Amino acid sequence: MSYKIVFFDIDGTLVNEDKQIPADALQAIAELKASGVEPVIATGRAPYFIKPLAEQAGIDSFVTLNGGYVVYKGQPLYSRTIPKTSLEALVKLAGEHQHGLVFEGEHEFFADTEDHPFITDSVMSLKVDMPGYNPEYWKTNDIFQVFLHCESQDEHLYETLLNELKLIRWHPQAMDVLPAGGSKAQGIEALLDKLGLTKEEAVAFGDGLNDKEMLEVVGLGIAMGNSHPDLLPYADYVTTDVNEGGVRNGLIHAGLLKG
Repeated sequence: MSYKIVFFDIDGTLVNEDKQIPADALQAIAELKASGVEPVIATGRAPYFIKPLAEQAGIDSFVTLNGGYVVYKGQPLYSRTIPKTSLEALVKLAGEHQHGLVFEGEHEFFADTEDHPFITDSVMSLKVDMPGYNPEYWKTNDIFQVFLHCESQDEHLYETLLNELKLIRWHPQAMDVLPAGGSKAQGIEALLDKLGLTKEEAVAFGDGLNDKEMLEVVGLGIAMGNSHPDLLPYADYVTTDVNEGGVRNGLIHAGLLKG
């Protein structure tokens, strides 16, 4: 199979625990582009969280917000928002349990609580700016994703919302909240359709629980060596750790780079 496009998750895939892109991964992406294969970022992060990394890697097409907002060559292509009724139910329930929320819009993000320690810890782990404070932001703006801040033992408190919303843990104190059925795969399918490519012509790299659907929807799904164990059954191939040439070795396995 001659692959024509490759989707890369960011955290734990393109970047290591220090939120740095290893030099070998940068070189591999440059070689991939030179061969005519399109690199695309596919991340749970919002567009405003990825700009410096994308510029460093020379990538200008993104599937962001876990498939909720897609940009191709700098132009918005697809979006998927959370219904206001679902947001209202989430806000009510989180308020009852004093679990902080962060609302992610197209261009900015806001918390509903000031100085919440879980919000501080989770957002700082991404090495991005802290959100502003505006508990009403969700009422008047399109929201593509929400960070729900609670620990794993409290996840059961939100079971009543699972018909409307999907929860994916990415931090010991935080989960992504998407519309039910939402995933990176939706954004990838929209982009492939735009480009006239088949799923079989695509490769995807990931390491986290939000990468399951993405690895399944493409022709070759590659899990990083440092992946969450629960992701591995969804992968066609497991490459090495992000710090051990994982991106390059995966691209070699795909036949896209020479060993």
